Amino acid sequence: LPATRGLVSRALIESMPSDAVLINTSRGAVVDQDALTDAVLAGRIRAVLDVTDPEVLPPDHPLWECENALITPHLAGSEGNEWRRLAGHALAETARWASGAGFLHPVRRERLAFLA
Repeated sequence: LPATRGLVSRALIESMPSDAVLINTSRGAVVDQDALTDAVLAGRIRAVLDVTDPEVLPPDHPLWECENALITPHLAGSEGNEWRRLAGHALAETARWASGAGFLHPVRRERLAFLA
């Protein structure tokens, strides 16, 4: 909605404490993507993004390679039996990432064309 576009504004992102984690599972346009990218690249905050603006981010977008950003494949809309399994995998991967262990199931750039 126009009323929610940029609701999480640059001012709000800049007011977040250092080392905060912004999690977006709603719609990408709710967050000022440029402001978020600036804050994450500067190392001020971290981001876990189930959605982005645009969705999907262009292949050359700097958040793909940023250690402070975790981008998931829009899982928030999942329903039914797969939800528990997907949530378990997402939590396990997030825990591995947060502990510095690396991903058990990384998404490889060369495989992006084959993923939903």
